[in-house]
Amino acid sequence: MKNEKERVPKPDWLRIRLTTDGNYAEIKEMMRTKTLHTVCEEARCPNIYECWANRTATFMILGDICTRACRFCAVKTGLPTELDLQEPERVAEAAEQMGLKHCVVTSVARDDLKDGGAMIFVETIKAIRKRLPLCSVEVLIPDFMGNWDALQAVMDANPDILNHNIETVARLSNRVRAKAKYARSMELLKRAKEMKPNIPTKSSIMLGVGEEWDEILQTMDDLRAVDCNILTLGQYLQPTKNHLAIARYVHPDEFAKLKEEGLKRGFSHVESAPLVRSSYHAHEQVQSASATEAKLSATL
Repeated sequence: MKNEKERVPKPDWLRIRLTTDGNYAEIKEMMRTKTLHTVCEEARCPNIYECWANRTATFMILGDICTRACRFCAVKTGLPTELDLQEPERVAEAAEQMGLKHCVVTSVARDDLKDGGAMIFVETIKAIRKRLPLCSVEVLIPDFMGNWDALQAVMDANPDILNHNIETVARLSNRVRAKAKYARSMELLKRAKEMKPNIPTKSSIMLGVGEEWDEILQTMDDLRAVDCNILTLGQYLQPTKNHLAIARYVHPDEFAKLKEEGLKRGFSHVESAPLVRSSYHAHEQVQSASATEAKLSATL
């Protein structure tokens, strides 16, 4: 692992513009008063200033303590002590207050729960739909340790997008992720599509952890083999010196080429740039993917 002296300086294309205007401050206060968590804060997302200024946020349910310790992730790890059954309603209240048209809901991994927290996802989808019937709901779920009944429960709640991140290439999966398995993640995406063929699926790959070009393309092929529709690619950024070191900074031109490769393989939308994260511009991703799918259907 690289030490501080060996660490490569952050390139100019990763500079972040800070925007702490009224919207940012309002959303931060709302999250505090409603005792809610966002992946924006917990995972130290570089886009938090832009997204919150634009009144968008990714809610993180099931608390803020993850039962896993993935080497790339800044979310706290440990053994959660409670399950907040009122959380879905508070998320829905916040979504309503923000006037969201597209709501993204993710969670920590809760391997301590029999269903991995699936029912809280279900209740959150229901609560948002009740308050905001025209708001689309995207869920970014863990693998539920291969509990396909839990996945079925989430799919039966009919989210508008089912998102599960593969994170990295097969060779590096065991090193980068904790407990999660490359094959199991692919199986989840495959089963989700079989359960509800009309619900788009989505996944994400982070670059800069030691993957090779051909391995990225193979991961794209694997995702398309399970009919994954939307792909996002972004640069891994080391949260602290105790996390996985950055192997390299990927140039924006390479991200642009990977977008072309993804579109050639049939993804209905590919978001690929250094600061892209799974839920970055999520509403625009849905619109773009829907437009592409409509064009394909019209040609059949």
